[in-house]
Amino acid sequence: MTKTLAVAAIKNGTVIDHIRPGQALRIIHLLRLLKDKHRVTVGLNLPSKSMGLKDLIKVEKRLLSNDEANEVVIFAPEATINIVENFEVTQKKSTRLPVSIANVFACLNISCITHHEPIENLFYIEERGKQMRLTCHYCEKTFDRDQAKVKI
Repeated sequence: MTKTLAVAAIKNGTVIDHIRPGQALRIIHLLRLLKDKHRVTVGLNLPSKSMGLKDLIKVEKRLLSNDEANEVVIFAPEATINIVENFEVTQKKSTRLPVSIANVFACLNISCITHHEPIENLFYIEERGKQMRLTCHYCEKTFDRDQAKVKI
């Protein structure tokens, strides 16, 4: 039996693996990968021994900063972030959930000042078991991570 990859390998770049199914597109928006000119390969609902199904993102010729890697944790706490050089994993990024995140999400409260004034959004992040909650710094509205709208 021959083993084949569902998604092609990359020579140099970043691989974000073990993303919860359905979260890869949100991470692409979060990292603003659509605005980059780097090649992005996305695998959705791929088989996974540990998760059942998973999503996967490969970005050629782009390395995630530590802050970006930590932001990925908001949507994919179990994700592994690997740096690839010459087709080999040379670094596994350590991640941790950030305490706050600025200018990434739009507040769901339409009365929030962030919708009416040119100010940067700021949210505090809280993890409650498997649930991730975001609280707006300005209006103090709290909502679930899955409700969050990534600013484009």
